[in-house]
Amino acid sequence: MGRVLVLFAHPALQKSRVHRVLAAAAQRVEGITFRDLYECYPDLHLHVAREQQLLIEHDIVVFQHPFYWYSTPAILKEWQDLVLEWGFAYGPGGTALQGKKLITVMSTGGPEEAYQREGFNRFTIRELLAPLEQTARLCGLEYLPPFVMHGVLQTSPEEIQVAAKHYAAMLAAMRDDTLDWPAVRARRYVSDGPLPLLEQSKGATA
Repeated sequence: MGRVLVLFAHPALQKSRVHRVLAAAAQRVEGITFRDLYECYPDLHLHVAREQQLLIEHDIVVFQHPFYWYSTPAILKEWQDLVLEWGFAYGPGGTALQGKKLITVMSTGGPEEAYQREGFNRFTIRELLAPLEQTARLCGLEYLPPFVMHGVLQTSPEEIQVAAKHYAAMLAAMRDDTLDWPAVRARRYVSDGPLPLLEQSKGATA
């Protein structure tokens, strides 16, 4: 069994078409820990020791957020700055996160074609997420391909529901340790197509 921690960050959730649905779907998955950082810390004063203990207690960390200015919302950057301390997450003795996994679940307002070398934003999503990937590597975390929803301003309610089911299924498979990890690592986005599951898991659900 995998212990999954979802760290959710959206500073204007009441305006969100997508993340309200995704967050609700995640919270319905039994056996995972879901934390809305803006709800937990409305004054933005993080309880560092508590957040570090949660990291120790979990195997897989999920950052769920909209893609703001090619990065995360402010509280999630503050979380990284304060929680991933020298001596805890990296540096001498900083081995608390070794062997754990990190995945980004995110939405973009722009369409997929805007996130190409020839597109409006000039870089791919994986290139723009390089700071997160390098942070993970420095801390001994394995950074997985992201779960991405593009063009959410034009996404239909039906498409949002499909994505929410896909997200919940991914969390459940992480919890149950039924993902085919080599197949996941080979993807551009983990959200590209049906989830790659271990053969025994496919048979169990057939």
